[in-house]
Amino acid sequence: MSTSLYPLASLAQIEKTPSREDGIPEELELDLRAFGCKLIHEAGVLLRQKQVAVATAQILFQRFWYVTSMKQFGIGDIGMGALYLASKLEECPIRMRDLINVYDLLLQRTTHKLKHPPGISSSGAPCPEFKYVPMSYFGNTFYDLKDALVVAEMQILKRLGFNVHVVLPYGTLVNYLRVLGLTEREDVSSKAWGYLNDALQTPVYALYAVPTIVSAAILLATRHLGIALPSSPECCWWELFDADWEDVWSVAGHIMRLYRERTPDEQARVLSLVSKKGVRLWLEDNTPTHPHT
Repeated sequence: MSTSLYPLASLAQIEKTPSREDGIPEELELDLRAFGCKLIHEAGVLLRQKQVAVATAQILFQRFWYVTSMKQFGIGDIGMGALYLASKLEECPIRMRDLINVYDLLLQRTTHKLKHPPGISSSGAPCPEFKYVPMSYFGNTFYDLKDALVVAEMQILKRLGFNVHVVLPYGTLVNYLRVLGLTEREDVSSKAWGYLNDALQTPVYALYAVPTIVSAAILLATRHLGIALPSSPECCWWELFDADWEDVWSVAGHIMRLYRERTPDEQARVLSLVSKKGVRLWLEDNTPTHPHT
């Protein structure tokens, strides 16, 4: 990680992440990152946690996978640890037991979706509804999740070198919209804000500076709403914010990738790889074996 105002991944980390070195394809890694961030967001909603803590957790989660492989830690465990750590950093702590209960519910629901995909079953009957079964506080599940949470928080701090400073983009967005004269357009503000939130499911906050990410959100929002901004070679609006066009376009591409349709097989594959055990089994089944010569 670089040592700037906030840490960004190095070129070597970007070119080949630890997960890719272990044989996980880039597309699958990006899908797992996005799903891990969705779990963090859903847990934050259920816990009524502040948005700043949820956003910080998602950024820490994305940074973590530039220094560690998904073969070593599950996205569910690291997401839980990231939210617990971020809640302390943003001074809105949550009870460990509450977080464990919520993640147990989310993981049970994930397992249910994997066993019973949405729609009609092969027998023609509708798929059964999900029913949460609370864990026993004297059983192994609670203590296993508690141990996983403690280890995940410790590993995030250790592997990021305790450099957990995060800069959120929302204040920058407000300032940029004011400069561009768009503060009166609530539709632009809300849409750009939404793109910034969606971008948390992508690695861009670990790759690019905040001005670049905010410029990409404004670009997508104004293009979607048909609002023209100065973009001639002599006067490009993004240059006001020291953003490079190629970087802005790359961030926009990362965000738009989230909205593509996924096949049922792709969705099931992601659901089955929430734990490191699932990832290791998948690698065993999909890593080509080289015969001895």
